[in-house]
Amino acid sequence: MNILVAPDSFKGSMTSAEAAEAIHSGIRNSPFTGAKVEMVPMADGGEGTVDALLAPLQAEKVTVKTVDPIGRKTEGFFAWNGDRKLAVIETAAASGITLLSGTELNPSVATTHGTGIIMKAALDKGAEEIVLGIGGSATADGGAGFLQALGCEFLDEKGQLIQRVSGRLEEIHRIHTGNLDGRVKKVKLVIASDVKNPLLGEKGAIAVFGPQKGVLKEEIPFYENGMKQFADLTVKATGKDYRDAPGAGAAGGFGFSLMSYLNGEMKNGFELIAELTSLEEKIEWADLVISGEGKLDEQTFYGKGPMGVARTALEKNKIVLLFGGSVSESFIKGTYHEENLIPVPLTHEIIPLQQAMSQGEKLLELACRQTLKTLYTGAYRLGGFIKGE
Repeated sequence: MNILVAPDSFKGSMTSAEAAEAIHSGIRNSPFTGAKVEMVPMADGGEGTVDALLAPLQAEKVTVKTVDPIGRKTEGFFAWNGDRKLAVIETAAASGITLLSGTELNPSVATTHGTGIIMKAALDKGAEEIVLGIGGSATADGGAGFLQALGCEFLDEKGQLIQRVSGRLEEIHRIHTGNLDGRVKKVKLVIASDVKNPLLGEKGAIAVFGPQKGVLKEEIPFYENGMKQFADLTVKATGKDYRDAPGAGAAGGFGFSLMSYLNGEMKNGFELIAELTSLEEKIEWADLVISGEGKLDEQTFYGKGPMGVARTALEKNKIVLLFGGSVSESFIKGTYHEENLIPVPLTHEIIPLQQAMSQGEKLLELACRQTLKTLYTGAYRLGGFIKGE
């Protein structure tokens, strides 16, 4: 039997590579121990994007001294293929929400500045092509902090230089691009994102994603007005208006700035990574496909990696297991009609979230082992796949 292991990350618990290893361990300790296994850690532009592409791109991992969303010193990274002069950066490495505790989430302080520092390091390395994954950010700064790290200048109403821009975009009254690093206009930039939201409005960056970044309900109009002001100033500075473009609202408006200032091309994160990892070809090879992520819910159906893996596999009549740290009832209902798709929670016990996340690899290994044992004993027949029926 051929088994393809292609999970996304379990945010705050396991990277996609760690999840793949846990699943592999479960297979080795199951009745399918003799199966041929290929691991293809997946991502959709968020956490784990760099690790997912290291092997497929034959790239090395380069570390960079940078800062986290609230300005603390940290170590970031990017993938680098010197032959192709190609770099892969993930926003989550320096500006990610998993870098902050719940009490540290603060959109009035958080910035994408650290990602800009990583971008500059990639340009210093000689990058001519950059894939930038923008999922999982803790920011609502419209990408202003990123631009500031690359030389863009933001002035307040008195004409004074703002030393550290953040989600308080209403403070910006003028934007100067004269000192923006000239290399950004020459590099080919591909933006990897699973989000299609516009920048503004009820489906925009603040209304939809602001609360998860710390925006209180009563603060939404304030941040929305600041984002609109930033958009208007950006149009004046660049002559381009991407506020309604699909993905402009991704990562707190970061997608908008990457298209406006760097001529970035927006692509579906899962589809891009699936292409770079030859995922479809590997699914064709497999008899059983295993994927998963931290939470399987309604959002999983819209551009998330595990569902992308599952849909491709189901089209080829493969059996699919999807593991989730939690599996919502709505997700289960949404998959009832797919007889070859089995969603599996990591635990059926009620345990504290932090405890579950700290034991993620152990729980995933055990859930995989037990599920495969159930399949082997014939509790699921799945179209005659099990035991040669």
